[in-house]
Amino acid sequence: MKNYLIVFASLCLLTACSIVSKSELQRVQQTQVKQHTTALKKKTTIPSKTQEIKRYQNRKPIKWGVDVPGVVRKLPTNGKVIALTFDACGGKHGSGYDKAIIQYLNKHHIPATLFINSRWIDANPDTFMELSHNPLFEIENHGTEHRPLSVTGRSVYGIQGTKNVSNVYNEINGNAQKIKKLTGKFPKFFRSGTAYYDDIAVHIVNDLNEIPVNFDIIGDAGATFTTKQVEHSMLRAKPGSIIILHMNQPKGDTAEGIQKAIPRLLQEGYHFVKLENYLKTK
Repeated sequence: MKNYLIVFASLCLLTACSIVSKSELQRVQQTQVKQHTTALKKKTTIPSKTQEIKRYQNRKPIKWGVDVPGVVRKLPTNGKVIALTFDACGGKHGSGYDKAIIQYLNKHHIPATLFINSRWIDANPDTFMELSHNPLFEIENHGTEHRPLSVTGRSVYGIQGTKNVSNVYNEINGNAQKIKKLTGKFPKFFRSGTAYYDDIAVHIVNDLNEIPVNFDIIGDAGATFTTKQVEHSMLRAKPGSIIILHMNQPKGDTAEGIQKAIPRLLQEGYHFVKLENYLKTK
């Protein structure tokens, strides 16, 4: 099934495969989150692009993927909580709005984290502002051009990654500045396009006062799953799971799938949280 998901996700070009974290990985992630949170509290400004280029231009990445050290994939808790995260990727085929998802979450008071790309904001300015004013949701950073985050130009699923430190900086900070300008608040969390990073790029995300967050459950494979597949995937969630879904493909079955899965998860004793409830940055 895991191999199937890797192939499936590569075809949709929007997400990436993951493996449910084991207990030891969760312990390490808890330590990483605590260390990063402490570091963020000491920061008041972000470094300039020139400073980041000087710091990293001669360093070579050694890790690449969706589970690079420093990328959070589960909440640091054993409690029966789940974080629903919805990506809005933007671009020619990714700037739609699955309003049925948001209507359902609103009706049932289900909180969620929305990772929104700069291009999606440009295509949906009024909707973005409406979402940003809704206390059920937190608005987070899904990049400026929806690119894999690489300092060497690595690509994945046919999507060209950022080419160097300067590109990485722009991919993160360009959308962060846009979100700050529109909402008055900087995003706290970052998810790259395709959810791929190298280890140097992860350091740059941290330097810019954001925490890179992926997932342990693929909820809809870029909104390509059927209703039944979305339901089945979400029901695989464990305490502390982070589920990736998409809110930018209204012709997909994601809305129907979550409407099947959420009541069952609630019956099992789970409740839903925003990332900021468990990954404190300020």
